Amino acid sequence: MKSTIFKFFSLFSVIRVHNILAIAIAQYLTSIFILGHHKNTFDVILDPNLFAVILCSSIAIASGYIINNFYDYEKDIINRPIRSNIDKTIRKRTKLTLYFILNFLCLCVSFLISIRASVFFFVYIFTLWFYSHKLKKILIVGNIFSAVLAIAPFFAIFLYYKNFELIIIIYALFLFFILLAKDLIKDLENLKGDFTLNYKTIAVVYGEKFAKVVISIIILISYINVINLIVNFDLGLMFYYYYLCLFILTYILFILWKSRTKKDYLIIHNIMRALILLGIFSIVLIKPNLF
Repeated sequence: MKSTIFKFFSLFSVIRVHNILAIAIAQYLTSIFILGHHKNTFDVILDPNLFAVILCSSIAIASGYIINNFYDYEKDIINRPIRSNIDKTIRKRTKLTLYFILNFLCLCVSFLISIRASVFFFVYIFTLWFYSHKLKKILIVGNIFSAVLAIAPFFAIFLYYKNFELIIIIYALFLFFILLAKDLIKDLENLKGDFTLNYKTIAVVYGEKFAKVVISIIILISYINVINLIVNFDLGLMFYYYYLCLFILTYILFILWKSRTKKDYLIIHNIMRALILLGIFSIVLIKPNLF
């Protein structure tokens, strides 16, 4: 009994249920307050096609985490020994079987939405596999695709609503550069494992100092996006979040150049994750009276 429960929680660790739940919530909030703001709130929430799109996204992301865990097994032993010990209670064969079942389920559900949806999720699933198998080991390319794949579920919602407002693009750019900076910081955190297994990250190829320069430039670009949003767009009460972003990004820049150890980079990485999570729930501040 204990073994079964432990394996169950191990599976939760592999597919990162907390991340998937956060993304699903973010997709719904984005639909209600940004992309589908012209519609009745409950019509958006109860839209079966929107639910199907978000369900497909969640399933595809879960399968992506599984295949990424499969290919990163050796690296995780070095970088995350505790988590890898938990994850290895599930056999590789079981992971691959679940991976194919989830992909099949995702494609079946997406086909019920539309042909375009099934094509989108087929490409998304393939790219998640190709990223885990090849792209993530390629210099810079891996970081860019990591950020793009993280945004892709929101692009699915973007296509569903066919909302092409400029502010949507600015939001997406802000999120892209924040995710890119977070991924590069994660490379600094995982430097030992990446170096051992010959992953071509900026930190491995050019060193920590150059990686910090690149991260600093990306954060400064994020500054520009934040200022653009504050000055040129009606953000409702969400402008408080973006003012907070300016403060937190400044703090990150400050501690980044003082960081030397894996623990230091882990702290920065967690601050970035918290900033993104806070941004998800701050979406309601755009139109707090919408409910």
